[in-house]
Amino acid sequence: MPYLDDPLIIFTDLDGSLLDHHDYSWQPAQPWLDKLSAAKIPLILTTSKTPAEVATLQSALHLTHQPFIAENGAMVHLPSGWRTGDEEPFYINGAGYGEIRQTLVELRQRYDFEFRGFGDVTPKQVALWTGLSEPQAELAMQRKASEPLVWFGNDLDFMHLKKCLTREGLALTRGGRFWHVMAAGAGKGQAVQWLSERYQQKCGQPVISIGLGDGPNDLSMLEAVNYAVVIKGHHDHEMPLHRDDTSRVFRTHEFGPQGWSQGLNHFIPLP
Repeated sequence: MPYLDDPLIIFTDLDGSLLDHHDYSWQPAQPWLDKLSAAKIPLILTTSKTPAEVATLQSALHLTHQPFIAENGAMVHLPSGWRTGDEEPFYINGAGYGEIRQTLVELRQRYDFEFRGFGDVTPKQVALWTGLSEPQAELAMQRKASEPLVWFGNDLDFMHLKKCLTREGLALTRGGRFWHVMAAGAGKGQAVQWLSERYQQKCGQPVISIGLGDGPNDLSMLEAVNYAVVIKGHHDHEMPLHRDDTSRVFRTHEFGPQGWSQGLNHFIPLP
């Protein structure tokens, strides 16, 4: 069982996990956020949100000195203290946004697929889909390496879309509200592994990772960490984890930041 004085690194999903599904509040988790900050434990926001959205949240959470994983793992941001030499602050895993959008538009024109992405609509529509304000929706539309989709077609056409994307080197990941199109091979799990190794090199000793998430797009992250917290979600998707160490998996009965705190209470004993 990990302790606060161990070399811990914590990866957390945002919507429906650290942030409440309905009002995006993290206040119930604030006592734990304070404890992690006092213990100097890196808290890595690991989300489908864009870098512009995460930067705003990082500032509000006093986490601007930490890396973050954005757009479901398609992008990692490293602050200056985590970079070496002339390394770029952003690491993009695979195709960029323009390439993804071009492929989607061409496939829709060719096969008459029924979907809409953020690049097809106005901030007002994104706000209606997400419950965000229009200024927040504009940040959600500043995408670098993935595109959220709303699918309106039938199941057969959806399977066809998935096959077409695979041929183009792209993949679909299920989030809490949307399907996300990103490079095949990109994902939260891959980004978590990459950043965990980077942190291990930085601190010069083996690290212990904890992951917290509520949605299907969090599964690869929850497979990649040492300890996994599956937060009860506002959805009916199954959350199967293929792990032998079931004692290192905890499923909460609370939602959102209450469940987030419940998970850390379960794994990290307090003095």
